[in-house]
Amino acid sequence: MDECHRLVKPTHENSESKSPYGTQGGYVLVIGATNRPHDIDPALRRPGRFAKEIVLGVPDEKARAQILSVLAKRPRLDDSFDLLKIARSTPGFVGADLESLGNEAGTLAMARITDERESKLSANFEDEELSEELWNESWPPEDLENLSITMADLEQFAWFKPPQQERDFSDIPDVKWENVGGLDLLRHEFDKYIIRTIKYPEEYEEFKVKLETEFLLYGPPGFGKTLRVKAVANEAGANFIHIKGPELLNKYVGESKLEVGRLFRHAGTFSPCRVFFDDNIIIDLLQLCVFIRSDVIDNALLRSGRFCKCLYVPLPSPGERGLILKALMKNYPVDLNAVGRMEACDNFSGADLAALANEAGIVAGADKTNCTRTIKMTHFELASTKRS
Repeated sequence: MDECHRLVKPTHENSESKSPYGTQGGYVLVIGATNRPHDIDPALRRPGRFAKEIVLGVPDEKARAQILSVLAKRPRLDDSFDLLKIARSTPGFVGADLESLGNEAGTLAMARITDERESKLSANFEDEELSEELWNESWPPEDLENLSITMADLEQFAWFKPPQQERDFSDIPDVKWENVGGLDLLRHEFDKYIIRTIKYPEEYEEFKVKLETEFLLYGPPGFGKTLRVKAVANEAGANFIHIKGPELLNKYVGESKLEVGRLFRHAGTFSPCRVFFDDNIIIDLLQLCVFIRSDVIDNALLRSGRFCKCLYVPLPSPGERGLILKALMKNYPVDLNAVGRMEACDNFSGADLAALANEAGIVAGADKTNCTRTIKMTHFELASTKRS
């Protein structure tokens, strides 16, 4: 039985007492399947009924590679095909999702091969009727041998997401390091402890390294902590879940604890995944967290084995402020070299610089003498004066 079936009241057609087989001995094995176990009546889940429950979770990277190796036996794959790379880039995919992805790639490969054949026939034969006649003929065996799906066909479906991931809130952020700028030392720490361990796990396995999975970022508001965490997840190709207080808090006793457990089970299905908590909630179990003040955190959370790394996010230096402004205004009509020489923004955080860039755009838009319709140094200086 699966979730498509439902319980009905006994009638003379389906009642066990009326059945001629009801009094006969025998061994009956009942197996149920559902994707909504919490909707099942608890009376059915007690010992003596469905006494044994087996959880079929979302496959991890190794399991996805095994599923792909089975699916790859049917279509013809190009020599460039890398099943391990596909397994790493499909977190959260189940077998049906991987099969659907392969079908989409096969459809695209067939369209590509058909277009190539049509183009080749049209080039070799000027007579349109002759070309049409050859097109309707069976493909020669040597052409059939060359039919294959390539990695390029599959990579065109990089946007493809399984239905489960469409419904949930896990995704790889679109923030890149170019959108952040500055703080190269902090970026180096992220690369060393997070990015490389996710992208190249085999380099650490031979040294029996226990990978650090809990990090705490702290620093004043507006310093770009959240933005940098998103850039780290993007660089590592990891999914990202941003948790705010109301998503976990519940007025009923014990419900918040259950919600935390559900959250981490969900994150595990999309491994590698970064779970990010902001400073609106303090709970017992954290993975990648940001706080404005580290001194208000219980020392038990800061010991080894909990938060392995505490990273301070400082104010950007003068040179880094220029890099941040360039990143913020790369799509603006502005002289980026002039932006890099901005000096009148001491003690500005990333949020302050973003507000400055927006204010400079407003000043430039209101400047009736601005014939070139670009943001100039004078507009920055005036905007800086207004914000100081």
